[in-house]
Amino acid sequence: MAFIIEMIKLGLANLRRHLLRSILTALGIILGVSAVIAMVSIGEGSKREALAQLERLGAKNIIVRSQPPPQGQQQGGQQRSFMLRYGVTRQTLAVLRESLPGLTHIVPVKAVGSQVLRGDKRQTSQAFGVTPELAEVANLRVERGRYLTRQDLEEQAMVAVIGHEVARQYFPFEDPIGETIRIDQKVMRVVGVLAPVGLSGGAGAALIGRDLNLDVHIPLTTANSVFGDRIFRSESGSRQASEVEITEIYLVAPTREEVMTYAELARRVLSVRHPEMRDISMIVPYELLESARKSALTWNLVLGFIAGISLLVGGIGIMNIMLASVTERTREIGIRRALGATRKHITWQFLIETGVLSAIGGVIGVALGVGGSLLLGWGVPRLPRAPLIGKYFDANIAMPTQITTWSIALAFVVAAATGLIFGIYPALKAAKQDPIVALRHD
Repeated sequence: MAFIIEMIKLGLANLRRHLLRSILTALGIILGVSAVIAMVSIGEGSKREALAQLERLGAKNIIVRSQPPPQGQQQGGQQRSFMLRYGVTRQTLAVLRESLPGLTHIVPVKAVGSQVLRGDKRQTSQAFGVTPELAEVANLRVERGRYLTRQDLEEQAMVAVIGHEVARQYFPFEDPIGETIRIDQKVMRVVGVLAPVGLSGGAGAALIGRDLNLDVHIPLTTANSVFGDRIFRSESGSRQASEVEITEIYLVAPTREEVMTYAELARRVLSVRHPEMRDISMIVPYELLESARKSALTWNLVLGFIAGISLLVGGIGIMNIMLASVTERTREIGIRRALGATRKHITWQFLIETGVLSAIGGVIGVALGVGGSLLLGWGVPRLPRAPLIGKYFDANIAMPTQITTWSIALAFVVAAATGLIFGIYPALKAAKQDPIVALRHD
């Protein structure tokens, strides 16, 4: 043990003697370790953000959605008016309830209206007739006021719960609770505001197909009795009328393990009433969750491999410098051998020097990697507010990072091992020096 401590002290002394060369030698290790940690943290952060967005859709949910069949879409950009009848019907909903009694919830959602208005402010309608269970199955939280109740359904109440962005746009300087909005010409009293939903971008938005923060929820019974099944909308010079009884259905399995089983059963039931499922689609977040996990693992491996090349380059740099050091210190090696040092002692001396060098480089690299990851996560979202350059960045830009213990440990261990592995050849070469020849070396 005393021998190893003495060798470490000697190694540090030799590194201090050629400080600039030691720093440049360790630079490859430093950059390699920091790159591994930073790139893995970016990949892990992106993975967790995507998985969190998918998780918000409900890992036990199966979403059945009405969609226009291919033959019902406009052709060649021609302006025209037409009526589309498609999607899930009330009869289909009844069949699902009867065929899948084991489901925890079956929650229908119905799109209504062409516009949501307040004063001179308007937007294309994202109003939906829903039941109170939607808040639970879609992981919605109420920020102010309350959500819809069974009493609202029974009374066909003219009330609405609005999304966070609707509240911000329509009521920027006042409390929306108790105020009114219009869906087409129907006046609705606001009874609640939803908390922000992080699906306005990324994987969740791609699945939902809209920004949930712009949603307006009204009782399903009100949607049926007041608005009916027809929706009239004008877009890009064409007027489209659609007749859809149910826009979406949330099917909730009892457990995650049963999601895929119920999804297959639901697909069979739906395919009977909707051949080839041309006017409906099915989204299974759990299935996408597993796919996202596998993609993220592959991505992390690729990032780690790319960053690992820097460690390899750093190891080659250490070997080159140590070979040069062997040549420079040939006379010193001869003196040590003459004074009784064995080949084993010389080998250990050079291995410990390279080990200390790579370990110090690893520690510095870990500090830079962790600091860089934290800086990216903190600084990137603030770029749009930066002077001069802020206008070049999207307001919602973000780079989520997640520092993992395993990446720090792996990077450090690989860095230390790289130094030792690439130091073996120079150490053996030094140990094989003939002491008489080494003493005569100038």
